[in-house]
Amino acid sequence: MGKITVERDVNGIKGLCVITPAVYGDSRGYFMETYSQRDMQDAGLNYVFVQDNQSMSTKGVLRGLHFQKQYPQTKLVRVIKGEVFDVAVDLRKDSETFGKWCGILLSEENKKQFLIPKGFAHGFLVLSDTAEFCYKCDVFYHPNDEGGMAWNDPEIGIEWPEIIGEYNGTPSADGYTLGDGTPLNLSPKDQEWAGIKDTFKFNG
Repeated sequence: MGKITVERDVNGIKGLCVITPAVYGDSRGYFMETYSQRDMQDAGLNYVFVQDNQSMSTKGVLRGLHFQKQYPQTKLVRVIKGEVFDVAVDLRKDSETFGKWCGILLSEENKKQFLIPKGFAHGFLVLSDTAEFCYKCDVFYHPNDEGGMAWNDPEIGIEWPEIIGEYNGTPSADGYTLGDGTPLNLSPKDQEWAGIKDTFKFNG
């Protein structure tokens, strides 16, 4: 049992991996190992995860872009219900791909997992009616250490699927919808973050 397939350095960004678990199915349903430390280590992915998180979000919810400033986390993310567009942005200051983004569709059907190392901002957009999102972290959550960046910063240029609207110079969700008219839904905090240039000028 077990064994995983790993696509490494996704979109040319060192360290980003898409992991596909082996799925064993028959007329009764399916079985898979959602996580095996042995399989990860055999693939050269040597992480120790200390916290599991799960959230439920409705269609049009966009969460992000988030990171921890002093206690950066590696995350292993997946979707157990619905579909999301999951995004990582390289914030490693010495990286050749600083500021570059990568987006992956994660769903209950494809069962893919996205491994996002330390030094990235992370966010996702819910494309299904609801989505249940799970992720492992290798560092505990520190509530006073949260950082973030504008989801629609033109300097990053994330191509979020289905979103319709024009950038007005702020991360406000006002005027944005999905293709079917569903309003874009962001938390108040996620509508206040600055862009990447101002964020790292401020944090620098």
